[in-house]
Amino acid sequence: MTVIGERVARTDGQAKVSGEAVYGVDHEEPGMIWGALLRSPVSSGLVTRLDTAPALAMPGVHAVVTAADAPDAYAGWVLRDQRLFASDRVRFEGQPVAAVAADSLAQARAAAAAIGLDIEPLPAVVDLRQATSPDAPLVHPDWASYVPTAGPDFPRHGNVAAECVADPPGVDEAFARAHRVITDEYVAQRQYQAYIEPKSAVGIYRGGRYTVHTAHQFPFNVRDRVAQFLDVRPSAVRVVGHTIGGGFGAKLDASLEPYAALLSRAAGGLAVKLVNTRTEDLLSCPSREGAITRIRSAVDADGTVLARELEVVADNGAHSGEMPWLAAIALHCARGVYRGGPTRVISRLVYTNTTPTGAFRGVNGTYLYHAVERHMDHIAAELGLDRREYRLRLLFADGEELLNGQVLHDAGILRRGFDALEARAPWAELQAGKRPYRGIGIAAAWWLTNPGPGSAVVSLREDGTAAVVTAANDNGSGAVALGVTQIVAERLGIPPADVFVTLPDTDVSGYDGGSQGSRTTRAVGGAALIAADEVVDKLKDVASALLEAAPEDLEVADATVRVKGAPGTSVPIALVAATALNTVGPIQGTGSFVTPFPDFNPGCASGLLFPSFPTPTYHVHIAEVEVDPVTGTVRVLRYLVAQEVGRMISPDGTYGQVSGAVAQGIGYALHESLRIGADGRYRERTLESYRLPLACDVPRVEFVALEHPDPDGPFGAKGVAEGPVLLPAAVIANAVCDAIGRPLDNIPITPEEVLAAIQS
Repeated sequence: MTVIGERVARTDGQAKVSGEAVYGVDHEEPGMIWGALLRSPVSSGLVTRLDTAPALAMPGVHAVVTAADAPDAYAGWVLRDQRLFASDRVRFEGQPVAAVAADSLAQARAAAAAIGLDIEPLPAVVDLRQATSPDAPLVHPDWASYVPTAGPDFPRHGNVAAECVADPPGVDEAFARAHRVITDEYVAQRQYQAYIEPKSAVGIYRGGRYTVHTAHQFPFNVRDRVAQFLDVRPSAVRVVGHTIGGGFGAKLDASLEPYAALLSRAAGGLAVKLVNTRTEDLLSCPSREGAITRIRSAVDADGTVLARELEVVADNGAHSGEMPWLAAIALHCARGVYRGGPTRVISRLVYTNTTPTGAFRGVNGTYLYHAVERHMDHIAAELGLDRREYRLRLLFADGEELLNGQVLHDAGILRRGFDALEARAPWAELQAGKRPYRGIGIAAAWWLTNPGPGSAVVSLREDGTAAVVTAANDNGSGAVALGVTQIVAERLGIPPADVFVTLPDTDVSGYDGGSQGSRTTRAVGGAALIAADEVVDKLKDVASALLEAAPEDLEVADATVRVKGAPGTSVPIALVAATALNTVGPIQGTGSFVTPFPDFNPGCASGLLFPSFPTPTYHVHIAEVEVDPVTGTVRVLRYLVAQEVGRMISPDGTYGQVSGAVAQGIGYALHESLRIGADGRYRERTLESYRLPLACDVPRVEFVALEHPDPDGPFGAKGVAEGPVLLPAAVIANAVCDAIGRPLDNIPITPEEVLAAIQS
């Protein structure tokens, strides 16, 4: 049986399409009551009055909690800069000030609204350019007292929450002798993950421990954050995962979980459920951050990049989450996938009085590659060079040494990507076929597969099926329901439908690094493959007595253990498993998997919290667009992707992830934006006003999978899902600018900006 690379049904598909799947928002407990949060209506201010007496007097109310009722503890993924409730000061609109538990949701919300809250407004830090000015108010006057959650401290000061700086010798000298210096500035707005299922949690406090039910991408991270906020050991918190209705990175850190847990304790151990309204979800979600990217290059007459300087100012919001790690990613993307001279990189993450930002598929790679690839088009235009040929001339090759000292041994795949798209859509024909207000864009990227650790236990049941126990959760990508399932099925020689993967439970499962960064199929699949290998070895040991053959002469295939070269001499694995119960005990295997960071030069930059890119993949995209000169609207006519995938485990899962990423990228490029007013409040507050792309806005993606098996991945697998979101903004922006003959430097590209550019 060979299921690797084959189209198979998702093991969770039937339950999801039939409505049988129990999502986190569906979960209920016997005797459960409801919770609601009172959130700050302003982005910056001093709390002058907080009166909970009216709420406590309302019918059905079991508990009201504020900062006075929570431990005086600071929490954070990277830096402990956040308390559970605002106490004397609020730092963003939507920050929780109090929480209520009552018999019904309506009663809880009414009681929360009855709490007396007065806030004296303070000037809000909103503008990224002004946040680091000497006279800017400090979002955290006591920033110096915050401590890292683990490891040494990192560069930060005032409103700069994290900073990564690389300043190699020779940059200024190269600019001084350059034939031309080309400078650009690009602005990207925030992007909301817009998952279908809003965030929810059920908290239970019993027997001195907290149990939290949640639909979450990273259950162990929730466990750790709840423990930090409530000032208990991680072992005092159990997190039970449920089916996720989408996450895209927004469900990697704690949200409602610690409030549900604290309310349960205050309510005498009753289970308490919290569910965000869509507006609450949007206002509090850790969206993709806004950023300003300034880039200038010193170039020779033929376009050789003698030196470059890239400066990024990114919006951290009011608290840090995982964002300090991401400041260093600018170093890895500053040259894109093109050779160049010494490169100065200054990347700052700044505090503002806005909702904390966080992970969204591709994190800051989306706007970094937008900047680099728009800049490449600008250089080519200034020097009269063909955009594709210019990229090919500077393209990374095997053995390329990067700014951090990491060496790419397989970067030659990039040229395969360009060649693959050339075969599908010859560049000369695309150019020759252009009509007025039609344009073509091209771009390329490299990206990592997140290296977080994974673990799995594979148990063979007496009926020949297999159970996989892991804390990995399928957030909709199919990484578990297809990838991990197919890997185990392949190794044990059974149909994928006979592999059952449990939902996460931190009391039962080994540690897992979360559903993020395209890591699950590779890391959890790798752990599951190691565990399945152990199962196979045990099957052979037990079957050797049944078949009167040495274990090394046996193989496991087609749901049997058989003698090599004599497939007729076999025994079903179900019989072997049943026999083992009375001889050696149940057959199971365990596996752990982690990817080390590639070698790098630790002295190449300060603040290098994300030092290198493990298990890189390579990507080339082309887009063709049409601009309506009357309305300014942009239509994507054609979209092509060539992507290295390692070895493709699931064709359907791979294509689905590429298509979904491109759809999100089209939204980022043309439609979606969380605009922030001068008061620090979002202008878009519902999905009605937040413009998501529709089905008619997304063409069918033409996809070429570039297989290049990774020797360390399970059956050669690499990450797939995150990389394809990196380039849509870049290629679409390049295509639109090609169509109208004018530069557009903001994301998203709005009809108003297109019309203004045409009219100029």
